[in-house]
Amino acid sequence: MSMTIIDASDHVVGRLASVVAKRLLDGEEIIIVNAEKALITGDKAEILKEFRWRMDVGSTRKGPYYPKRPDRILERAINGMVPHKRPRGKTAMKKLKVYVAVPEEFKDKRLERIPEASRVTAESFLSLGDISKHLGAEF
Repeated sequence: MSMTIIDASDHVVGRLASVVAKRLLDGEEIIIVNAEKALITGDKAEILKEFRWRMDVGSTRKGPYYPKRPDRILERAINGMVPHKRPRGKTAMKKLKVYVAVPEEFKDKRLERIPEASRVTAESFLSLGDISKHLGAEF
C-alpha cells in the first residue's frame, strides 16, 4: 500500500494512536513526524505525576520499561492498541516510524492531518516534549 506521513502537531495522543493503529492493521505504511508536539489532555500536575510514577515502577533489571523520549512514548501508545504479540500486529508495527521534528527527507513531502485527533476543546494539556523534558530525556 501507500506510505502516509502524518504531522502529530496539536493531535491528542490517544485519538491519534487509535486511528494510526487501525490503519497499520489495514496494511498501510505510516510515518509520524513532530511527535514532541502531540498532546496529552488533562490536569498538568496529574499527567506529570502519572508519568513519574510509571518511571518508578519495576526495577532496572525486570521492568516494565517506560520510554522517556516523545517518539517512543507515542510509539508505545500505538503499540498498546495493536495485537503486537501476534504475527499480524508484529507486521503492522514494522510499518510504523515515529520521529521527533521533521527529518530532511520528508521536508518537502505533504503532511497529513487527522481531523478526528485534533485538539478541539481541551483547556488543559501537555505536549509529549514537555513531559519528556520533565522526565529528563534528551531529544
